[in-house]
Amino acid sequence: MESLRLPLPQSPEYARTLGSLGIALRSGSETGLAWQIQSRRLPVLGPVDLLSRGPVARDPADLYPALARCRRPGVPLLLNADGIGAEALRAGGFWPLMTPATLALLPLGPEDTMRAAMHQKWRNTLNRSARQGLTLSRQSLSGTHWLLEAEARQASARRYRALPPGLIAAFARANPGKALIWEARHRGSPVAAIAVLRHGRMASWQIGVTLDEGRRRGAMNALLWEAMRWLAGHGHDQLDLGMLNSDDAPGLTRFKLRSGASAHRLGGTWLHMGALAPLARHLPAGLAA
Repeated sequence: MESLRLPLPQSPEYARTLGSLGIALRSGSETGLAWQIQSRRLPVLGPVDLLSRGPVARDPADLYPALARCRRPGVPLLLNADGIGAEALRAGGFWPLMTPATLALLPLGPEDTMRAAMHQKWRNTLNRSARQGLTLSRQSLSGTHWLLEAEARQASARRYRALPPGLIAAFARANPGKALIWEARHRGSPVAAIAVLRHGRMASWQIGVTLDEGRRRGAMNALLWEAMRWLAGHGHDQLDLGMLNSDDAPGLTRFKLRSGASAHRLGGTWLHMGALAPLARHLPAGLAA
């Protein structure tokens, strides 16, 4: 399991976080294969199992067969798929609920390789930021850091949903040293900060807030670059920059992709439920794309 690249919802760190909040996960693993499932109670449906970005397999051919071992008889399975094709899910009796989202995944490695992957404009902004009088620092996340409150205000103002700041703080408590903040200050005042959660080979950008002064000075480029270098030097080979939304946040989408990240399309949200499974197998292929 340690050798697998586990996204945040499939990581032991996430399981410890939920466990600290009294939320249990059901997990399983075999050679080159792992999964963990959260159980919830939803209106109308009652008990439902949630499998988010799992299972994870070294060999992609093992992903779909593993779903049978993830399902419990009589309990609906809500799947946020990654790596399993729509045709296979439809044939297996999964009903499509939501179209696929797209993530930005940033490879980490030698500094010259990461720099070469950047878009020229992104790299130019990074170079300029070094001459803007910014002081950069790294620290473990605490529940009192200004970034958490600023993120909550930003999410409300821009009407987007992210991992709740309270859950991020719980992650920090349950996994000491694995929730980090990179902060930029100018003349002693904070102008930008990001929070990154570490989990095995991967890490996930969870929060990013920049004030007007930070935006003018390219602080976000500087912070992400500092995080990339540090994470690459501490055993991480991929940074998940989160969802891409070119319609509502085109600037943020450009920022992520120009950093050297690649767009990774997930498989959509699907439901396997006994009564619906026979119908799902006969859905037109266009409805399951």
